[in-house]
Amino acid sequence: MWWRDAVLYQIYPRSFADSNGDGIGDLPGITARLDHLQWLGVDALWLSPIHPSPNADWGYDVADYQGVHPDLGTLADFDVLVAEATARNLRVVLDLVPNHTSDQHAWFQDAIKSTDSPYRDYYVWADPKIDDAGVAGPPNNWVSSFGGPAWTLDDASGQYYLHNFLPEQPDLNWWTDGVRDAFDDILRFWFDRGVSGFRIDVCHMVVKDKELRDNPPVPDDAHWYERLRGQSQVYNADRPEVHDVIRRWRGVADGYDPARMLLGEVYLLDINRMVRFYGERDDELSLAFNFNFLHNPLDAASLREGVEIVEGSIPPHGWPAWTGSNHDVSRFPTRWAEGDAAKTKCALLMLLTLRGTPVLYYGDEIGMEDTEFRKEQLRDPVGQRFFPVYAGRDPCRTPMVWSDAAGAGFTGAGVEPWLPFGSLARNVDAQRDDPDSILTFCRDALAVRKELGDLRGAPYEPLETGDGVWAWRRGQAAVVLNLSDNDAVVDGVVGTIRLATVRGREGESLQGAIRMGPFEGALVS
Repeated sequence: MWWRDAVLYQIYPRSFADSNGDGIGDLPGITARLDHLQWLGVDALWLSPIHPSPNADWGYDVADYQGVHPDLGTLADFDVLVAEATARNLRVVLDLVPNHTSDQHAWFQDAIKSTDSPYRDYYVWADPKIDDAGVAGPPNNWVSSFGGPAWTLDDASGQYYLHNFLPEQPDLNWWTDGVRDAFDDILRFWFDRGVSGFRIDVCHMVVKDKELRDNPPVPDDAHWYERLRGQSQVYNADRPEVHDVIRRWRGVADGYDPARMLLGEVYLLDINRMVRFYGERDDELSLAFNFNFLHNPLDAASLREGVEIVEGSIPPHGWPAWTGSNHDVSRFPTRWAEGDAAKTKCALLMLLTLRGTPVLYYGDEIGMEDTEFRKEQLRDPVGQRFFPVYAGRDPCRTPMVWSDAAGAGFTGAGVEPWLPFGSLARNVDAQRDDPDSILTFCRDALAVRKELGDLRGAPYEPLETGDGVWAWRRGQAAVVLNLSDNDAVVDGVVGTIRLATVRGREGESLQGAIRMGPFEGALVS
């Protein structure tokens, strides 16, 4: 189970490195930057979707699960990437999008030709529902995660098809054996090419209620994210039969030596429901993201409570996964740290020392922040719909900042990138040799994590602290975070400061207590 000791690094391929000067990041660009990842000290790179796609949802509408988008390269380029990563002891993890395809996928294109198509049952179709006034409408009340009804009428057949996201993303029907068999082949195709695992997009949603029953209203005490839809996803998500599908995927993954990893996007804010996806006998997901943690503020009490709920709920064979940023949410240097370097270092120290597998998002290591957008610059359909209240996901997907030169080291000077650059002030070149930089701190934290086995395997044990402070022990190591604007003292801490957000304190000997300034963190062993 290599992923238990690993640190994963998520790359949005269009935004990491452009090798051919077209303003779009690509696979050869990633290959050319592997030395940075090796130097940084991560263990695996997870690539957001690389497959052919019309980009209605920028890769999450897959038109061919066994190909590479021409903007990003070729299968041969992918093979080179895997070989070069392997030579640097880096693993490659891909995104799997099993809930839906693109409406341009060959399966759906055949399915809409006739109700007799062999691929018709690959998707969720239903007849209109006639209301009390005799008016025909969608089969039920389900709403899309992107807003509006989750059903679109196919005029030719008079039936509706389901799409829990965009109309261009029709949902697959996982009650159909053909779909299950096809995805067995998809997993094996990539595993046989050297892929070490998959991050599985909205894996809790793939199976829908067979009777297509209406969802109930959302409770008044529900999380704000759930209230956005106005209904609880009882029948279009987290169905009990989804666990059969995940166990089947796990069987495929475990058939390889070494076993392949399955990391699930389980967007369930009820921890007791989320942890069920590890299975009762370690036969489902290898790892599951905890989105409650990500939605918390950088607040000691909130974060501590979130971690301890997971620690108290996860099964003995389960292993947590922690992240502060990803391709769907505001970057943590903006959301948690408000651009402040000291807060960003505290967040990195937290992510890299909790029990579990950390997942960094490209740019986290330099404190890269969200980018401000004008409406005409937006490409994300969600942002285009809800701007200016919500700019969507583009602000956290902008190109990696390698330098402050023209093109930011991402592309050539004078080339317009597919998304605009944010601030170039925080960049790799400027921080690489700066002993006080966020990048240097992140690299040193990764090195200490590798050196101290307790940071990878020892249990999480909370320590008593005052308000605004969070501290825990991992075997012989102790982590102390003062996440407040006040000075603080934590008793019971003995040893040497091995890593500190205030770098000058490293090497300091502690005889029983540690004094901390505002938003200061330290690792003691």
